[in-house]
Amino acid sequence: MVDVSAKRRTARTAVARGEVRMRPQTARLIKENRLAKGDVLTVAQVAGVAAAKRTDEWIPMAHTLPLTAVRVAFALDARGVVRIEATASTTDRTGVEMEALTAVSAAALTIYDMCKAVDREMTIERIRLVSKSGGRSAPFRRAGER
Repeated sequence: MVDVSAKRRTARTAVARGEVRMRPQTARLIKENRLAKGDVLTVAQVAGVAAAKRTDEWIPMAHTLPLTAVRVAFALDARGVVRIEATASTTDRTGVEMEALTAVSAAALTIYDMCKAVDREMTIERIRLVSKSGGRSAPFRRAGER
């Protein structure tokens, strides 16, 4: 683990995104809340937030961070794509990129778990850091992302 004790505490935010692709019928079941395991997007949101708070347990070299906010949001389209966006924030000595990425990953895995009985061909795709701010390095914004 990198020693960050000499770094200043600053406000830091990171945004990550990913997608779960599925059959349109599966997306319709999610939208209509007709899956046996319950409200898919609500459970996935809780899973994303919970995972972000425990990132240091998932990622061996990640620091334990006091998160000040975690938000996980979804957009579901009729073609069968659930878009996931997670935002994580802290005021600390190191960034929250891993927390945002972990939130997206856990939300995507939860969606898969809750829908696998009706669609085992779902794919989890394009999990990526979209932006980050705070700290010594310049703000980052992935080209082509809004």
